[in-house]
Amino acid sequence: MKTTRHAPAVTSLPQSPSDEANHRVHRYALTMGIRMVCFLLMALVPLGWWTWAFAAGAIVLPYLAVVYANAGSDSTATTVESPVLQLAETAGPDPTKTVEDAPEVITVRERGDDPS
Repeated sequence: MKTTRHAPAVTSLPQSPSDEANHRVHRYALTMGIRMVCFLLMALVPLGWWTWAFAAGAIVLPYLAVVYANAGSDSTATTVESPVLQLAETAGPDPTKTVEDAPEVITVRERGDDPS
């Protein structure tokens, strides 16, 4: 049974690496900006429980900024297509082609228990 291969829509493509990097930098800068505000408020607010809350924010936010910036924003599911299946689809049954005309497909399988 021959399956049809559909071209991906532009909206289903993943985000480009440069756009994703820019998005991550913006998230990191925003979180570190909030940390700077915590430092400023910690210095300006009279000593009390608010001071300790802002201090905790200033201490914890660098870790959260890194984790938040490094979290992948791409939730698009990608599929892997087999080149063997693609060759079979594109070749199709052609009576003028012989076995020698078919492209050679090399499949490499690695095993973890190989002693060499």
